[in-house]
Amino acid sequence: MAMHWQRLADGFLAFSWWQLFLVGAITTHATIVAVTVYLHRCQTHRALSLGPAVSHAFRFWLWLTTGMVTREWVAVHRCHHAHCETAKDPHSPVVAGINQVLWRGAELYQAAASRPALVDRYGAGAPDDWIERRVYSRYTWQGVGLLLAIELFLFGARGLTLWACQMMWIPFLAAGVINGVGHYAGYRNYDCKEAATNIVPFGLLIGGEELHNNHHTFPTSAKFSVRWFELDIGWAYIRVLQWLRLARVREAPHPLTPRPGQLAPTPATLRQVLGNRAELVRELTLLTLAVYRTERAMLLKQFPRPMLAQARHLLRRTPCRLSSLQRTALGLVLAHSGPLDAMQAARDTLEVLWRRSAASPEQLLASLQAWCVKAEQTGPAGLRRFARQVASYG
Repeated sequence: MAMHWQRLADGFLAFSWWQLFLVGAITTHATIVAVTVYLHRCQTHRALSLGPAVSHAFRFWLWLTTGMVTREWVAVHRCHHAHCETAKDPHSPVVAGINQVLWRGAELYQAAASRPALVDRYGAGAPDDWIERRVYSRYTWQGVGLLLAIELFLFGARGLTLWACQMMWIPFLAAGVINGVGHYAGYRNYDCKEAATNIVPFGLLIGGEELHNNHHTFPTSAKFSVRWFELDIGWAYIRVLQWLRLARVREAPHPLTPRPGQLAPTPATLRQVLGNRAELVRELTLLTLAVYRTERAMLLKQFPRPMLAQARHLLRRTPCRLSSLQRTALGLVLAHSGPLDAMQAARDTLEVLWRRSAASPEQLLASLQAWCVKAEQTGPAGLRRFARQVASYG
């Protein structure tokens, strides 16, 4: 009798705690992969397409381990991108506060997912087949209940601890950390309009989702990493699926490709410049900061350190995102540095080119050609090199 009760307590497999920890690490990682590859990159942003068998495997696993409905998750996340950092954003720490999103992110998600109008508007294209309607969407808690029964049978009483950790994994890491900290603290490669940041070094835990600033800058890209030290484990799995011919990645904009001997922008140059705006803005920003560093010693004779620190911060911002008050504050510093003023003027002019959506391709090309000529004639050395580089793309 005692052996019988011991068998029930230990479960069918009678795993030790370290073996149970290994099972938990593998299963929670699989859930993160399902969220980032299937729900986020495939279903929400259409950055890739997956084979039917792989898609259904992800759907079943998410039903079993999270109880989330694909259409609802897709709708809430698309709404987040459509209204980021506004009152309509389902989970913005800028609006609701970091503590609210970090610790109650799952509740904010549920509140948004429970609004039929939001799901109908933003959930288009999500799976709507028989099994989705009859099983996954209808019996959401039964999936996680089935997982609990399986783990109690396999691991005994310890299976309840494992199941509890699995149930907290996505609500805390995805709904809390990514949606909260990922819009609150971290570093930014790009000055996108959202407050999204990159969080490191949680790549293995969050599957690449920690590169949130990169993602908000390139939302339809299947790859989130852009710098050598950024780890996007989700992209690694996508590459494996590609190799197995189980996934097809959406074609990215044509990369910036210099043509030796080309001295003036062509229509092909214009297409590359328009399609790679974020990369060019970042490169030009880094050049501007390099000029600031060379001018800083001279500027310290004119301005106090706090004022220069504020100017440096503003130079990191995309010019079109500066308020009139910020432009005035920055202008006081720029007026005492010809090279810095030239860099900022060049950034402003290039931003105008990107915003001229009503202009014809011919007008845009003429503007780009004029920008390259002026930058080469009047800019500091870094800007001249950049202009020649831009003119060579094609």
